[in-house]
Amino acid sequence: MTAECHAHIFMDGVDYKKAAAAHENGPREDLIREHLAAYQKAGISYVRDGGDPYGAGVLARSLAPEYGITYRTPVFAIHRAGRYGKIVGRAFSDWKEYCTLVREVRRAGGDFIKIMTTGILDFATKGHVTSEPLSRKEVFAMTAAAHDAGLSVMAHVNGAQAVMDAAEAGVDSVEHGNFQDEESICCMAEHATIWVPTIVTVSNLLENGRYPAETLAWIFETQKKGLQLAFEKDVVLAAGSDAGAYGVLHGKGIREEESVMRKILGAENGQELEKRLAFGEKKLREKF
Repeated sequence: MTAECHAHIFMDGVDYKKAAAAHENGPREDLIREHLAAYQKAGISYVRDGGDPYGAGVLARSLAPEYGITYRTPVFAIHRAGRYGKIVGRAFSDWKEYCTLVREVRRAGGDFIKIMTTGILDFATKGHVTSEPLSRKEVFAMTAAAHDAGLSVMAHVNGAQAVMDAAEAGVDSVEHGNFQDEESICCMAEHATIWVPTIVTVSNLLENGRYPAETLAWIFETQKKGLQLAFEKDVVLAAGSDAGAYGVLHGKGIREEESVMRKILGAENGQELEKRLAFGEKKLREKF
């Protein structure tokens, strides 16, 4: 595969606070170039960014052609005030503010809209997602407004019901999508939603002792079952590692993501997985 379908160029995979602080007074070109060089070395020619509040993705996009990379960014992710998402974007409190942010993304030359519909995994608690999810009505309206503005939608989503809401709303891709069930996976298949599962964000934590081993093992098992079922139900899959997240390095993370997907699905499905990921990458490049 030649694409990293989910990355955060401002993060470094080691220390989030330190990485964020480095860009607080403006994006650091030297650090961004270091990450782009890592993708070039890994043979990656397409990177889709997940947003940041510092302008790092916009700078990365301007520099990327020097490394033979097509770089796509939402400029910043959009989240409801008081909910998860501050670390990667900007908040809205009401509908008017959301529409204003969509217009700002367009004015800044954003390639797509990224919405945050839920929180993230709680690595210390089985099956728990932080932060209250957005309502189904809100997800539908936000997606429609982005599409009306001529922009595709990348949706950060966790939890079966939240995935169904996003897929039925017409988001173009679901990112992460942890804690799914058969109904939500069939819903993604029905709506041809591209799923970027970012499994390596958990698999790379299994042996390092950062979080309770039993809980991590349980979470990983749910991810395995989700991927296996998605493969069986012909969900459109694309490989993205959430590079920059803790334990996931730029350039290296995407190869680890592909590797763990192959291990989960077995050697007998290796060629079919490669074919499916190539198809998903093609569809994602067309939309984003």
